[in-house]
Amino acid sequence: MTQEGNRQTALEILRIPEYRNFIIARFFYVMAMRMVTTIVGWRIYEITHNAFAIGLIGLSEFIPAFICALPAGHVIDKSDKRRLLLITTSCYLVCVTGLIALSVGPLVRTLGVHWIQWLTYTIIFTTGIIRAFAGPALSAIVAQIVPREQLPSAVTMNTSAFLFASVIGHATGGFLIAHTTYLYSFLTVALYVVVALYALSTIAPKKVMLVSTEKKTWDSILDGLRFVYRTREVLGAMALDLFAVLFGGAVAMIPVYARDILRIGPIGFGWLNAASDIGSICTIFAMTLYPLRRRQGLILMYAIAGFGISTIIFGLSQWYLLSFIALLVCGMLDGISVVVRGTILQVKTPDVMRGRVSSVNSMFINSSNELGMFESGVMARLLGVVPSVVFGGCMTIAVVAVTWFKAPSLRKMEY
Repeated sequence: MTQEGNRQTALEILRIPEYRNFIIARFFYVMAMRMVTTIVGWRIYEITHNAFAIGLIGLSEFIPAFICALPAGHVIDKSDKRRLLLITTSCYLVCVTGLIALSVGPLVRTLGVHWIQWLTYTIIFTTGIIRAFAGPALSAIVAQIVPREQLPSAVTMNTSAFLFASVIGHATGGFLIAHTTYLYSFLTVALYVVVALYALSTIAPKKVMLVSTEKKTWDSILDGLRFVYRTREVLGAMALDLFAVLFGGAVAMIPVYARDILRIGPIGFGWLNAASDIGSICTIFAMTLYPLRRRQGLILMYAIAGFGISTIIFGLSQWYLLSFIALLVCGMLDGISVVVRGTILQVKTPDVMRGRVSSVNSMFINSSNELGMFESGVMARLLGVVPSVVFGGCMTIAVVAVTWFKAPSLRKMEY
């Protein structure tokens, strides 16, 4: 297929009305989630001045997301995915309402800093349960909206929408922290969730794709794990990305760098938080015009090694521009990983197992973001902030080195 054909496909997929509404819903939902991450991270560090407290945010979300991931996949496969997304988005709106309540002046003064901190963790714990269902459902429903031959274009478009939403969410979160109160910040988040909820409501109900209804729940869950284990391309890409995200979680320490090392304030914090996503957008745009034709596995390994090097540079930097560029490069290289892994997942997975396989992917990748956040908080407490980030970058490179020799088939992988 020519470059012109690829560009045309990426644009023409937006002519599908349901997919267009889906992208709108995904965009506002992701933007809301990123704003919550930015605002909560800044607020917790502001009231505690403790890097470990930031790590506890990640742990609060990781535990329920990890525990619920596999059962969520079974539920998704036997459910109307559109209805499930409406339920989870409504529940997320309730959680945001809780954050709004914790930002009301009289209640803040009554509860005090200690209760605000732990009630925030409780709300984030609840959002972890929601994300265990919503994330895989958002991925699984795509194949019911677009034709199979357009799935690669849909993956690229999904990733682009996700990254644009992340950038705007992080930046908007920083802007609102600087110029308004936490109350108005979370009210804006609630508005975005309402828009996502409305866009999802315009999508038609989807039929259940699960073929066998006689299987027990646990057997059905194990089918998803077996499929991932047997499909080496999927397993290899997931495992490599898992450890890269786990150890390369420099983003978790950005509030500390913004306040105490770079001293750039909340707006600078918002842009620094968005730098990685901006880099990913650049990569996605380039790969839309010039898609990877061959040797995707080898390129994936180089990209993750470069991600580790960029993380080390960020950890050592005390200059805002260099820190921004390091995170920008991290995002560019991570964008390659996202596209390669996402394309493999959509192309290799049969329709009847999309929910379960997406949940395994969520357990591998999405939960590792939160666990990596906790790991960064623990290592920051043990080693100090800067050494912990450098350590994470070094471990990422080590994981690539081990994978290079232990999994030669991944280097040769092509789709």
